[in-house]
Amino acid sequence: MSRIDRIVFGDNQFFGINHMSQDKAQAQAERFAELDGIFEVYQNAFDAGIRAVMLNSNHRAGAICDRFRDRKSEFPELAWYPSIPYPHKYANLVAEKGMVGAMQDILFSDGAGSAFGKIARGGMALATFDAIRMMKLLVDQEMSIFKGLDVRVVFLQNIVTDLVLGYDQGEVLGEYCAHIRKKYGALPGLITQNMPMLRAKLIEWGIRDVVICSSINKIGYLMSPNVEAYVEALAQNDGDAYPMMAMSTLASGAVPAPEAYEFVNKLNIQSVVFGASSRGNINQTVELIGKGG
Repeated sequence: MSRIDRIVFGDNQFFGINHMSQDKAQAQAERFAELDGIFEVYQNAFDAGIRAVMLNSNHRAGAICDRFRDRKSEFPELAWYPSIPYPHKYANLVAEKGMVGAMQDILFSDGAGSAFGKIARGGMALATFDAIRMMKLLVDQEMSIFKGLDVRVVFLQNIVTDLVLGYDQGEVLGEYCAHIRKKYGALPGLITQNMPMLRAKLIEWGIRDVVICSSINKIGYLMSPNVEAYVEALAQNDGDAYPMMAMSTLASGAVPAPEAYEFVNKLNIQSVVFGASSRGNINQTVELIGKGG
């Protein structure tokens, strides 16, 4: 199994996402309304030695990827960790047009020729609602944003992972993982808010070589069932079969960075994804995470 990057630069700060403060979220959204502001931060991250990026397939991801494609020489050897799907897009479409209308809108968004190919490859998935075929069509639609970039891991968002986990549908996750490996030559990744349960079920289902990304912090923020269960599961984990990536390590600012990474660095974690918007915070975080690498 390919080695994943120890440090991955996230994107929440660019899109007005702050789970603790709506005021901070709004200020960030205004600051990064233009791509130039976003790329100034990416440059700071690159200057700090970061060579991996996690990006949500949200409404601005296409423009960000276009600029990275245009400036490959400025950001060489950059590994990509897409996070799909962008749930708000689908929720809004379903609310507006219903399930069938939303699927038609998504699959036919690139024109009749492209959509016809997708439907043909899917074996009339739209008409029959074959869950596996539909899943692959939607994954391919999301991944078109990242075409031509060096994709290392493709993460399934926790809103999907945990729904499938709750219904005990190992076949769906297995098919997703197989599709990512075969179609994109990348590692499959799963984001979850219940890492101990997901890890246990993956072992039960015989699904290996999957990167698991979950909130990991000392106060249990977005960690189900509790911190103790995470620490126990990590201690038992095989980092080769199930590499672990920590996110929300600062618990949206509730835990100071030195304290947060003193905790995280003691655990059996292979990678950390974080978001920051200032050069100072980026440099400090890279240094703190590096002490545990």
